[in-house]
Amino acid sequence: MPLVNMTDLLVHARGHGYAVAALDVVSLDFLEAVIAAAETCRAPVVVSLAESHFEHYDFELLMTAVVTACQRSPAPLAIHLDHGASLDSAVRAIRLGCNGVMVDGSHLGPDENRALTRTVAEMAKACGVTVEGELGYVPGEEGEDAERHPGEVVYTTPEEAADFVAATGVDCLAVSVGTVHGRMRGEPRLDYERLAAIAAATPIPLVIHGGTGLGDAAFGRLIASGVAKINYYTALADAAAHAIREAAAADPRAGYTRLTQRVRAAIQAEAERVIRLFGGAGRADELLAHCRPWREIDHVILFNATAEDDAVAAMKAAGREALGALPGVREAATGRAVTADARYRHCWLIRFCGEPVIDAYKHHPTHQAFADERFRPIAGDRITIDFERD
Repeated sequence: MPLVNMTDLLVHARGHGYAVAALDVVSLDFLEAVIAAAETCRAPVVVSLAESHFEHYDFELLMTAVVTACQRSPAPLAIHLDHGASLDSAVRAIRLGCNGVMVDGSHLGPDENRALTRTVAEMAKACGVTVEGELGYVPGEEGEDAERHPGEVVYTTPEEAADFVAATGVDCLAVSVGTVHGRMRGEPRLDYERLAAIAAATPIPLVIHGGTGLGDAAFGRLIASGVAKINYYTALADAAAHAIREAAAADPRAGYTRLTQRVRAAIQAEAERVIRLFGGAGRADELLAHCRPWREIDHVILFNATAEDDAVAAMKAAGREALGALPGVREAATGRAVTADARYRHCWLIRFCGEPVIDAYKHHPTHQAFADERFRPIAGDRITIDFERD
């Protein structure tokens, strides 16, 4: 299960002078291509899902596939919510399997952005989840998804960056130094001096949004200036669209599967190109040795109840709803023994996203209230064990 701690990935990248490609996926074709690229290159990748794309797919369904694909891959991978809209978005993303989250407050005023980011960081870091903030504003220019980022560029300043990191506790910071979402028109005018000053002002890994359209030399200078993660999507989408257009031109009567049969290979080729360009190729072994593994925890409670069956069923239903909504809880399930002579008749199986959630869950007011008022009064005969997934 080589899912790894995302902060460890990015800290290693900044310390060793390369960047991790954060590649957005919007379908199974994208997912399979991105993971195949990571495996072929023996490289780390952040599999990214942007909330701005949720209208194109069912986030919960795709996340199920993303988690499964990442868990069975030998590559060092992390799963990230990109441009989340709210605290609720971050809680949901963690529940579904993300071990990195970004809630985008860059369109808000400075105080509102800081407050929102701090709130998300406090929640997510209690779960061991990496938190990305954004300071400044990266607009869209042209191409897929660019229209979702209207307005003019707002550059990040070193002084603001240092204050923002200290006030919010984020693990990595997306900065604005002249890139754009979508395709860049004309020659990029990136402010490398500003970026170097930001890197000197804060030690955490820096992130660039809007990677499509930059030349090889520009990527090299960004990475040399402290960038450890580069978000990349539009060029992948363009490669997929080009493959479909070529198939349609070759056979105007082609059906869906023929039109899309080369999409995966086209996305993979572009993903491999940027992974190598960013310097991540061949680093899988050292990262798997360096990074903490991301393993789920099963919180198991076996118990006998002194109440009637209807009361026990009502207690379980209330708990599934309340406990299943807590940050870091991936699932809250209940069960009943199959055989009548079992030592314990009932169980809880509560799945945590990671070990840090054990303590956060224990002290969460919702859990404490449920345990004190509904569970413990009728379940005095019980045992509790936390298991780490192999």
